[in-house]
Amino acid sequence: MGTSAEKHARQKERRNRLEEAQAEIDKKARTRRIFTNGGLAAVVILVIAGVVFWPSSKDDSSKDSAKGSTTTLASTTTVAGAAELPTPPKGLTLTEPTPCPPAGGSAKRVQKFAGPPPTCIDPAKSYSATFDTTEGTFTAALDAKRAPVTVNNFVVLSRYHFYDGVPFHRIVPDFVIQAGDGDGAPWGNNDLGYTIQDELPKSSDEYKDSSLAMANAGPNTGGSQFFIVLPGGGPKLNPPNYSLFGQVTQGQDVVNKIGTFASGEAPTKAVVIKSVTINES
Repeated sequence: MGTSAEKHARQKERRNRLEEAQAEIDKKARTRRIFTNGGLAAVVILVIAGVVFWPSSKDDSSKDSAKGSTTTLASTTTVAGAAELPTPPKGLTLTEPTPCPPAGGSAKRVQKFAGPPPTCIDPAKSYSATFDTTEGTFTAALDAKRAPVTVNNFVVLSRYHFYDGVPFHRIVPDFVIQAGDGDGAPWGNNDLGYTIQDELPKSSDEYKDSSLAMANAGPNTGGSQFFIVLPGGGPKLNPPNYSLFGQVTQGQDVVNKIGTFASGEAPTKAVVIKSVTINES
């Protein structure tokens, strides 16, 4: 049976193996991607279309990873002081290939699609998006030359009123504000019905204050969730894993104000997008 010392040594060895196994499990959980369409969280628990992006903040003590499709912002209902976020209004589900919506917008909100949209933007024209929120209005120039697929997707979703009634479900002060989960709880993990390819910047230096980028759950998993970089947040988006497709040009004060409503990464105030209007010139 062995001596008492040998017994204690075996017990210690078993404990060490268990601790190492648990550490590996915890490590894998932390590095699970969700900065998306599942979703900048869990930083880095991003999320996208059903995915969300949780860009990871190097200043975040939890060190959870930043990209993915299974966000844990369910914490929005458990974190002290967290706001109760309203569920987006019900929308239609398209079962046929997505047609280009009217420039003035569809008659009804569409929430889920049968596949990615065709090219609906005109490469000879310029596009911007005006976000009307419960905290004010801001406008972003959309960079269709840098990210034609991402901009086309965002324009189509906006014209289908996908973002109407959708709250910012993730707010990380000094990092990002994130929205685009079109069906609600669990926040950061909506099902859009398709994903789009990445259009990544060459360097994280290209993420500026008030940049507009896509959340994701890994390579080529973008969909509907997006985030806006708060002052000083750009350097934390390293490596540059998120499609960069626009820049806020008016109303940065509104964006920055939204960025203060947070406890951890959970919003302390429900900020809802009332509409996104696409301007074409």
